[in-house]
Amino acid sequence: MNYYAGIDLGGTFVKCGIVDEEGNILVKDKIPTGKERPYAEIAADMAKLVFDLAKKAGVEIRAAGVGSPGTIDSKNGVIVYSNNIRWEKVPLGKELKKHLGVPVFVTNDANAAALGESFAGAAKSYPNSVFLTLGTGVGGGIILNDVLYEGNRSAGAELGHTVIRMGGEKCTCGRKGCFEAYASATALIRQTQHAMEKDKASKLWEICPNPEDVNGKTAFDGMRAGDKTAEKVVKNYITYLAEGIANLANIFRPDAVVLGGGVCAEGDTLLVPLRRKVNRLLYGGTKYAPVLLTVARLGNDAGLVGAARFAMQNC
Repeated sequence: MNYYAGIDLGGTFVKCGIVDEEGNILVKDKIPTGKERPYAEIAADMAKLVFDLAKKAGVEIRAAGVGSPGTIDSKNGVIVYSNNIRWEKVPLGKELKKHLGVPVFVTNDANAAALGESFAGAAKSYPNSVFLTLGTGVGGGIILNDVLYEGNRSAGAELGHTVIRMGGEKCTCGRKGCFEAYASATALIRQTQHAMEKDKASKLWEICPNPEDVNGKTAFDGMRAGDKTAEKVVKNYITYLAEGIANLANIFRPDAVVLGGGVCAEGDTLLVPLRRKVNRLLYGGTKYAPVLLTVARLGNDAGLVGAARFAMQNC
């Protein structure tokens, strides 16, 4: 049995796990990133965490993988640019290899999460899958024949920046009408707040008296309370989400689309109408090549499992 270190690099914490060839996590832990420090110091701490965990597990690692936010040159293990940790042209793979003495491979964190769910999570039984995270933005990754698709110079799979409404809401990327601008948790919060401002009699005001406290659950809570305004917000949000998912499904025709993010805690309240809408939008329907729509299973471990899998596949 070979073992690999999977590292999930974030702006606040560095999480790491020792993972076996079947995707099982033997041990895991996290440390503060301390992103204000030079990258060499952070890399040294990451390496120490790997050594400590490998010692605790009683194994030697064959390679290490890193999932990092930002634009990644995975061929050379370089973080081209990451706003989260304010790095530019950082040779993280090379730096970590100096400490660890084993090959190190670096990919985008959303790609790593997609690979994790494909390897040991909700898409384990499916060679082709699309993973979407509904958070501050809409991120994700694409797995084709069990291999991560990264595109030209690892810059592909920006799934949130496909347009679903020409001339629509301004996106953080500069375009208008992006999937992210309508289907992220941030977008759902904004949609709920706008609906509240238009309907002062809505029960949403009872649920959340301060609009600044609105979250991704607020509209769903309002709908469950029988509020028509909240119901409309949820219905529109699911419609936007279905349009974006159908676009991706029609392009890649994956076996499964896996959703991650807090809004997925709504379960069937979200999934049942979403599946119905997506199935109606699939080119050719669902009889010949259906697409499973499900939620992620690995939670916060998806990134580190996927990073380890990235190392396995590239070692």
